[in-house]
Amino acid sequence: MSVTSGTKTESGLGETIRVVIHALLIALVIRTFLFQPFNIPSGSMKATLLVGDYLFVSKYSYGYSHYSIPLSPPLFSGRIFGSEPARGDIVVFRLPKDDTTDYIKRVIGLPGDRIQMKEGLLHINDVPVKRERLSDFIGEDPCGSDATARVKRWKETLPNGVTYESLDCVDNGFYDNTNVYTVPAGHFFMMGDNRDNSTDSRVLSAVGYVPFENIVGRAQMIFFSIAEGEHAWMFWRWPTAVRWNRIFSIVR
Repeated sequence: MSVTSGTKTESGLGETIRVVIHALLIALVIRTFLFQPFNIPSGSMKATLLVGDYLFVSKYSYGYSHYSIPLSPPLFSGRIFGSEPARGDIVVFRLPKDDTTDYIKRVIGLPGDRIQMKEGLLHINDVPVKRERLSDFIGEDPCGSDATARVKRWKETLPNGVTYESLDCVDNGFYDNTNVYTVPAGHFFMMGDNRDNSTDSRVLSAVGYVPFENIVGRAQMIFFSIAEGEHAWMFWRWPTAVRWNRIFSIVR
């Protein structure tokens, strides 16, 4: 009886190990080729994305580069099954100045475009983007303080018809008036929706033009969201801390 019991125990342990290995392999395949979870640590994309949002990023939307692989081993250059992002897509990319750091911004400029800010108004190829004033944004301060704030909010419409909201913390902010940025071939110009509190392609020394190869994927869906300053692991605070209205919302 003891020998039979030991054999059953070893068999059960082996089966458990196989199940765990299979689960890890499936998770690796999903993370590499399909979806990868990300969380939003800063307010640069407010009010579209909030600090504390957790979202899925599709890895297949634009094909695969070596940044699609966990730990990003330089196994190849360029992209496989590449498909360029559309203007207005919200994408996760590796920072050109530090390719271990992920950023999330909106694609504003395509290769060959001329991008300029004039008095806070975005111009693409010398044409001002259509902008409509909305009611003020009221909530967790997008401008950097910990208090609740009231901030100007706009609806912008890109040349391809994509619409989104942008925030304007201050008039004539540091990057509200810029020189013309001419986007090089094979690169994209990224901007945060929170225009006065976003380090993006307007800051050439920090971000600049983003190579197509550096794009990780497209933001698709918020699967969890918790108030700024809260911690997701504190499940006992979920009833009041979770932003229930944002869960399973599509990112646009």
